[in-house]
Amino acid sequence: MVAKIVKGKSFKGAVNYLLDKAKQTELLAAEGVRCKSKESIIRSFVAQTELNPKVLKTVGHISLNFSAQDKDKLTNTKMLQIAKEYMAKMKIANTQYIICRHYDKEHPHIHIVFNRIDNTGKTISDKNDRYRSEKICKELTEKYGLYFAQGKENVNRHRLKEPDKTKYEIYDMLKTAVPKCKSWKELTEALKKQGITTDFRKNGSTDKIQGICFEKNGYTFNGSQIDRQFSYSKIDFLLKQNNREQNVHQSPKQEYTQNTSSVLENVGSTLSGLLDIQSSGTDYDPDQAEYLRQQKLKKKKKRGFRL
Repeated sequence: MVAKIVKGKSFKGAVNYLLDKAKQTELLAAEGVRCKSKESIIRSFVAQTELNPKVLKTVGHISLNFSAQDKDKLTNTKMLQIAKEYMAKMKIANTQYIICRHYDKEHPHIHIVFNRIDNTGKTISDKNDRYRSEKICKELTEKYGLYFAQGKENVNRHRLKEPDKTKYEIYDMLKTAVPKCKSWKELTEALKKQGITTDFRKNGSTDKIQGICFEKNGYTFNGSQIDRQFSYSKIDFLLKQNNREQNVHQSPKQEYTQNTSSVLENVGSTLSGLLDIQSSGTDYDPDQAEYLRQQKLKKKKKRGFRL
């Protein structure tokens, strides 16, 4: 279960969208509005906004989207129950609303339009609403035994429209490139080959980097807008970690090479000593050769420990 939150100024546009016949709409619930027609619903919403004319964005619009795998278990009754519990946890209460179900997409989903000016003229707070919503969606998904989607990988790319289409293209490229790169230079070059430009945002009074933006097809996104894992600080940490891991993997190889060279040098010295012994006379005495070799090694060890 995932929620998409939008705030706007026009109840006419929101109500017409929810009650569009092309979407095979079913009106599941309504509170505080006259449901005689679309026009009467709109007039009801607008009339209540006059209780607090200072608020510009009075329209609250939330779509609750469920996995297609839950289609069989999500009856209208169950979806309405989940929607009302979601609203209660989001503190959307004592106000007008309508809840509709649409059938224009593969996955089950419902829409909630509510008045951000409640019945007493107070404004329903939107503070940290997306953060709170994400947490509540996870709680309700677990509570009702719904399917946990595996993040952005399960999004149907062919159904996306701009700017989401470009945002997911950047996401896919970052997902592939970041694990393979060891520095910002490598990453920016890899992204550039895919038509993605990188811009570092710096503190105005210093050269310290405090953020990053990615641009493609004329659309620009902050790293955290692409995904939380792609903020500047998190990418920077991963690149440094990739660099450290490569250095760790290279060290044993270097040590092996050095040790091998040392062993070969010792073998070469030993063979050289034996050849010297053999060339010193025609009569070769194995015992004498071994004795001379040991004496030579002792002298070498003494020289090695001399300060």
